[in-house]
Amino acid sequence: MIEAIKQQFAKGMTNEDKLNRAREYIQILSLKILDEKGFFKFMAFTGGTALRVIFGVRRFSEDLDFSLIKKGGFSFPEVNAGLVKGFNLTGLQVESKPKVKNTVFSALLKFPGLLKQLELSPLESQNLSIKIEVDSNPPKGGGTQNSLIQKSYIFNVVHFDLPSMYATKLHACFYRKYVKGRDFYDFIWYIGNRTKPNLLLLNNAIEQTQGENPKINERNLKEFLLKGIERVDFNDARKDVERFLEDKKELRLFDAKNIRSSIESIYG
Repeated sequence: MIEAIKQQFAKGMTNEDKLNRAREYIQILSLKILDEKGFFKFMAFTGGTALRVIFGVRRFSEDLDFSLIKKGGFSFPEVNAGLVKGFNLTGLQVESKPKVKNTVFSALLKFPGLLKQLELSPLESQNLSIKIEVDSNPPKGGGTQNSLIQKSYIFNVVHFDLPSMYATKLHACFYRKYVKGRDFYDFIWYIGNRTKPNLLLLNNAIEQTQGENPKINERNLKEFLLKGIERVDFNDARKDVERFLEDKKELRLFDAKNIRSSIESIYG
């Protein structure tokens, strides 16, 4: 397995690039295990990692995010145990303990010694890790679909459709308590692809966290987006996203004036 991960590295890659590639290999393997264990009948893949794996966005990510779509029979400890067993069968040792915070199930999967084996760290104690999160009470209205993935392995995932993923990303962009540049990189990608958000899901998500339905529709969506980006510090956003970019030149896209112009053009 160590050699399989090293095969993701190319000559001349920085350690940062290699770390991103190694983490992504582990993410892909996690999804394969979840498919084999049948967990996608309970949950849908969403978030930035889903956008990269399924739709090819050009940035790396850290977490695997899911929304619960079927509560009956779902057990997060079983998901966690299934992942640990699946990794152990490949020869990778993993440490993980599931947690519950409010309505979110999470587990930080740590792979002790892996970074040293990959020659990315001299320290045995430095871990490569990925975080798994499942929202057990997602807002209503998300649409799902299946996709066959061919990245190192071939497997199937159930995931939010693109309009629903865009809706959850807009909610994260404008209602997260801090600026996360990776959110806005994805936001720019959605704009560039002229994606229309799932407005039912967006309104429900905002109502769930803010206590009031903003009644966003096709007529006032542009105003909602323009007001949202007024509150964003794009310098902070650049700092957050830089280490996850395949091409650092794309940092130039974090320009409020150009983003406003794109919104005016696409949603006008």
